[in-house]
Amino acid sequence: MAKSMTEGKPLKLILQFAMPLLAGNIFQQTYNIADAAIVGNYLGTNALAAVGASASVQFLVMGFCIGICCGFGIPIAQRFGAKDYKAMRSCIFHAGFLTIIVSAILTLTCALLCRPILNILSTPDDIYNNAYIYLLILFLGIPFTMLYNLLSGILRSVGDSNTPFMFLVFSTILNILLDLFCIIVLKWGCAGAAIATITAQAISGILCFVYIWKKFQVLKLSKEDCRIKGSVVTNMLVMGVPMGLQYSVTAIGSMVMQSANNGLGSVYVSGFTAGMRIKQFAMCPFDAIATAVSTFCSQNLGAGKPARIKKGLREGIITGVLYGIFAGTVLIFFGGLLSRIFISADETEVLAASAKYLRCLGFFYWALGILNVCRMTVQGIGYPGRAILSGAVEMVARIAVSKIFVPLYGFTAICFADQSAWVSAVLYIVPVCFLCIKRISKEKQ
Repeated sequence: MAKSMTEGKPLKLILQFAMPLLAGNIFQQTYNIADAAIVGNYLGTNALAAVGASASVQFLVMGFCIGICCGFGIPIAQRFGAKDYKAMRSCIFHAGFLTIIVSAILTLTCALLCRPILNILSTPDDIYNNAYIYLLILFLGIPFTMLYNLLSGILRSVGDSNTPFMFLVFSTILNILLDLFCIIVLKWGCAGAAIATITAQAISGILCFVYIWKKFQVLKLSKEDCRIKGSVVTNMLVMGVPMGLQYSVTAIGSMVMQSANNGLGSVYVSGFTAGMRIKQFAMCPFDAIATAVSTFCSQNLGAGKPARIKKGLREGIITGVLYGIFAGTVLIFFGGLLSRIFISADETEVLAASAKYLRCLGFFYWALGILNVCRMTVQGIGYPGRAILSGAVEMVARIAVSKIFVPLYGFTAICFADQSAWVSAVLYIVPVCFLCIKRISKEKQ
């Protein structure tokens, strides 16, 4: 059900909106963990390394897909907050139209560049073939990834985070079942893991579309809504492309870091892959809180209520930092134990690498609570270009650590690359966020 966030207590609304997002993110990361655990335990550590060897480029491409779909949702949320439903439906049509074009371009380009990407990442020879087939299949499934994320973004823009959660639960369970079937029964190896992922996304996205068409009358388009307008196309691209680029710019730094780590050998690739899965799982609440705050701010911007934007931002940051302290403590003391989900106890070197990576991350996890909330708020109130710069700061920091310190300190430098990026980006995005809110407050006055 569509729900306005322009009335009521900000923290309560943010948490109510965030809880289904958090549950959905946990289910998604549960699948990622199950996927890695199935691959690692049934196919071996080399297969796990093959799946993880291109993790940064997967984040780059899939991050762009998710980012641009989230960006398309910002004008929709603003029109919904302003109760201008006709303009909202026009934005929905243009979002769908542009998503089709973008997904076609991305799929063709990424499929053709798959091998050069793996070469740039210095993928080890013993895992190269499996890494290629896994990455290629994921790239071919880009249209399904964008379909699901677009529909989820539209629903969240109108205050409904429950429906995307239900479809994500369905997709996650289906993913795990297909993983087991394709890997254990059909013996398709790493290709089976990729096929399971895109098949589940495709089915979930199609069912989500059917559900929206039947249940959400406010989102149903008429012929009058389906007219291409240059001004709306421009507005959607101005919001969507910078958000997509922000994810991608951040991922470029991760690619350089991945390449540096790949050059250290399969042991560190496997350890890094296991650590990344746990890191991503622990990041779920950050994403949920930040998305909730962004939607809250977008709707209240449309409703002309800057004071509520300030209050929502402040309470979102406090919530994010408190969670970051808790999650960081868990990673510091239990990172090694968690790594055994993916890695056999006999693989002592790989376990040690994963535990070290997580322990180093834990001391700086609080920074993500500030970074994610402030960055998503800047995007939600209509300044996506400034958010790109925060991604650029992260990119520069990761590249600097990877190029300067990894040759000197090896895997230890890898363990501190993310933290350097987070803290650097926080120093930029916090003052920018408050300046943007101050600006829109003056405009509304």
